[in-house]
Amino acid sequence: MNANQQRIHGAIAGLLALGLAAASTGAMAQKAQTEKCAGIVKAGQNDCGTSKSACAGTSTMDRDAEAWIYVAKGSCARIVGGMVTDKPENVHGGAAAAASAKKG
Repeated sequence: MNANQQRIHGAIAGLLALGLAAASTGAMAQKAQTEKCAGIVKAGQNDCGTSKSACAGTSTMDRDAEAWIYVAKGSCARIVGGMVTDKPENVHGGAAAAASAKKG
């Protein structure tokens, strides 16, 4: 491999590393600036589990009081029917995951 190829491969590796670092920072920032808003989701558009569904995209009715999506912090209360939720079953895997977490 000649010097030019090494520089090109190094530059590509650097860009990939930079992109991964930026993506992880964005995810942490998103979590800090959002809240779980229940009662406003269309069927099949929820972000994660409830007591009736296992995870994202599994809600079966519009505006289910348990189905939630992430919204900008402070905006849920301004949406008709929206309520901030922190129920333990509102996690990946829904109620089954919450129950197993209590056991372990």
